[in-house]
Amino acid sequence: MDAWLDRVFCEDALAGMARIPDGSIDLLIADPPYGLGKDYGNDSDKLDADAYLRWTEQWIDAALPKLKPAASLYIFLTWRYSPEIFVMLKKRMTMINEIIWDRRVPSMGGSTRRFSSVHDTIGFFARAKDYHFDLDAVRIPYDAETKKARSRSIFVGAKWLEVGYNPKDVWSVSRLHREHRERADHPTQKPLEIVERMIKASCPPGGVVFDPFMGSGTSAVAARRCGRHWVGFELNPAYCRLIDQRLAELDTATEEAEAE
Repeated sequence: MDAWLDRVFCEDALAGMARIPDGSIDLLIADPPYGLGKDYGNDSDKLDADAYLRWTEQWIDAALPKLKPAASLYIFLTWRYSPEIFVMLKKRMTMINEIIWDRRVPSMGGSTRRFSSVHDTIGFFARAKDYHFDLDAVRIPYDAETKKARSRSIFVGAKWLEVGYNPKDVWSVSRLHREHRERADHPTQKPLEIVERMIKASCPPGGVVFDPFMGSGTSAVAARRCGRHWVGFELNPAYCRLIDQRLAELDTATEEAEAE
């Protein structure tokens, strides 16, 4: 196995990206700092708007050569910068979807001078027309009531009715509140459900997922759960230890399940 696979490098992605061979990545999942001044244990999210966009263009140009011809990219963004970054990416790739992640935020409090923001924006881009996409791996099963309502002869044996429907471009998945069983000590941790959907749809079995900003390590955990390889970078040593801990816990749980 290549020495760079299934590892998180505790360093800046721009400094370390040369470790990854060009043309080796099947799927890039990026959850970069949003430019909102979040505390990640460093100053990585404290750039002004112009500097933030220059930095974004810099890491995108460094990362894209790492992708295989049929590779895809998903990027988590805030509405504040998604228009500029989408334009940036559309000059380099083909945009497939804008996905809205509805975080299921309770209707409490919020601003009195604008509508409350309760979503993240996700861009889905591909390098080529023949990009990998396995729809069957992420279909959502129809419930029994829906199947019963489609009992006429024209629906009998219909594949789509048996395997489920295509997820829409609005993904309603609860954010990880403090009591959530997945929750780790990270301010912007993403749910496994979302990241696993990306991986199952856009990374072939045994393929490689690359995350330049690993954070709590959800992409690594999701990749391992889905039978894919992974590689990533993380600046904060505390988060690097957290990633190792989450992977070790996953391995322990897997071994215990197999022993039963």
